[in-house]
Amino acid sequence: MARDGAVYACQSCGSVQTKWAGQCAGCGAWNSLVEEIQSRPPGALAPAKSSARGRGLAFEGLEQHTPAPPRIATGVEEFDRVCGGGVVPGSAILLGGDPGVGKSTLLLQVAASAAMRGAACAYISGEEAIEQVRSRAHRMGLAAAPVKLAAETALREILEGLKKERFDLVIIDSIQTMWSDAHEAGPGSVTQVRAAAGELVRLAKKRGVAVILVGHVTKDGAIAGPRVVEHMVDAVLSFEGERGYPFRILRGAKNRFGATDEIGVFEMGDVGLTEVRNPSALFLNTAGERAAGAAVFAGIEGSRPVLVEVQALVAPSAYGTPRRAVVGWDSGRLAMVLAVLEARCGLGFGDRDVYLNVAGGLRISEPAADLAAAAALASSALDRALPQDCVVFGEISLSGDVRPVSRMESRLKEAAKLGFRRAFAPKDAEGGAGLAVTGAARLADAIQRIGDGDWD
Repeated sequence: MARDGAVYACQSCGSVQTKWAGQCAGCGAWNSLVEEIQSRPPGALAPAKSSARGRGLAFEGLEQHTPAPPRIATGVEEFDRVCGGGVVPGSAILLGGDPGVGKSTLLLQVAASAAMRGAACAYISGEEAIEQVRSRAHRMGLAAAPVKLAAETALREILEGLKKERFDLVIIDSIQTMWSDAHEAGPGSVTQVRAAAGELVRLAKKRGVAVILVGHVTKDGAIAGPRVVEHMVDAVLSFEGERGYPFRILRGAKNRFGATDEIGVFEMGDVGLTEVRNPSALFLNTAGERAAGAAVFAGIEGSRPVLVEVQALVAPSAYGTPRRAVVGWDSGRLAMVLAVLEARCGLGFGDRDVYLNVAGGLRISEPAADLAAAAALASSALDRALPQDCVVFGEISLSGDVRPVSRMESRLKEAAKLGFRRAFAPKDAEGGAGLAVTGAARLADAIQRIGDGDWD
């Protein structure tokens, strides 16, 4: 039987239950319920019932004008782009990412750059000592930045320190290491993470300071702790990077003050992260002739067009069940494209292995990549290389039609800027800026052109 004031919180999803069970009723995880004592801070009294009447609500109309919130430009343009133009005072941002991807490095650069521009910045680490943070700053050439450092995990001490001194930007690294003495649960538990995040968000709103919280991720890639933390904050950012690649992608999953589909591109080097102003040139291989099985996809990431190479390999299968492997794209989408190629275009993949890869470690999620993937697969299966100066984009329907996609003009302009002279696109796409567009209404027509090598 549970003790007085005890509840059982799931360490996977954060749901709270009154008695222990082997399986969480919220997420289905086994052995994830941990007993936690719900207690008030020392000396706190139970809330008394009040009979005072409230003041009521003051309603306003939609037609009234609300000025845009002010921004703190940190000076790291790729970070500011994802945040919507800068960090909003009084906002709370949650940044997650895999271990070792460079979260602390990125935020130390953000704090140093913002401090050099006149903002009062504090970096509070619960994972490293001050000497470790200072050593990293020296290695990155940021030792002269006027950033205030502290190493603390006690939430009460952090809140008192932030109330004594005025800051514009505060970085907490990380929220899982924070510990509140108002709760008996251990650091990193659902109760502690929820309580610490709530207190820090309340401080941000009350004092108008921008707070950035670093969050650990689980083995599935989700931010550890209760999902309520993601609802509390104003923005949720993820820092991604494939092992073996120096590229890092900062992606916005939630943003109350900007777009949620923006990305920032960085390159990890010996002295920290370097901003990549032209990601298309970074993800493309322009050396030599393009081999069979490669197609350049003109995509859109947020507000910027990005060109990336899609690579495919179709080979005879050595086993009874052919393999299907994909990196950087949805495996379900690949299965659909293969089915359309077989049913509508007469290409057979039943006895062949299929491998698809998006070069550079970038992950593509938009349907406009369908035609680029199909062109790469057909190029490999037919052993016919696409022209070196050709980009491809378009959505494929189950009937075999090539459907138009959004912002086709921006895609073509980016391709022309990088020296491409032709495009393989939906029929409605209009050429311009020196590009010759080969339109295709049906996928079978596009595959026929690839097989014949007819691009005029």
